[in-house]
Amino acid sequence: MFQAPADLTFKHARFALEAGLRAIGSGVCGVDLGGVTAVDSSAVAVLLAWQRAAKERGAMLALHNMPSSLDSLLALYDVRPLLQAGAARVDLPHH
Repeated sequence: MFQAPADLTFKHARFALEAGLRAIGSGVCGVDLGGVTAVDSSAVAVLLAWQRAAKERGAMLALHNMPSSLDSLLALYDVRPLLQAGAARVDLPHH
């Protein structure tokens, strides 16, 4: 599983994008977002690019431990359905 960088903002988007694409290119199909502490609209673009790269490899990218700040951005830009199919909220307790 690929560990997303803590900063998914414009300043670090290129680094995050490239690191994730390398991981996906090597066969990784899961991203742990639990350590993400800073997001802006660039984070949405990065996640969509990662998802597109995974689909090109015939896989669905699973997103784990999505922070609420990032989930809110996905809802704001109305792209949550594009990423939700591979989302896993493993940080929530199960009842």
